[in-house]
Amino acid sequence: MKIKKYGNTEQKIFGIAKPIADELGYDIWDIQYVKEGAEWYLRVFIDKEDGIDIDDCEAMTRPLNDKLDELDPIKEGYIFEVGSAGLERELVREEHFEACMGMEVRAHLFMAVDGSKDIIGTLTAFDKETVTLNTGEEEKSIKLADVVYIRLYEEFDFD
Repeated sequence: MKIKKYGNTEQKIFGIAKPIADELGYDIWDIQYVKEGAEWYLRVFIDKEDGIDIDDCEAMTRPLNDKLDELDPIKEGYIFEVGSAGLERELVREEHFEACMGMEVRAHLFMAVDGSKDIIGTLTAFDKETVTLNTGEEEKSIKLADVVYIRLYEEFDFD
């Protein structure tokens, strides 16, 4: 995996979306402009301290959609979505790693290490090439090139 940066389109959308999110009390976790099959998707992921629900997504969608229609920053057609970053959100941008320092994450690897493709631990350091996790037993530095994804880790109790 590589730490991603916003492309030109995502930067434009961030500039449009941020004032709306700020006014509504939301943080923008991520913006993705991606092609899936024949369709382009513009996805804006939002967050706030006590979590996001469907009403929050709707509250962000309406004014942002109006502003996108007014400014028309993307010339081709696309499907527009606003959603929650989620409990087990993926860390892909430098600011994600900074915001999640000291939090528990799961690194899913391409190849098993010590019999497992998953390493769960507290995020203690990162740079453009490695992340360091404290597993409680040891500090493990992992090359980002060996990582499929890194997500916040939330242990769910189904009992």
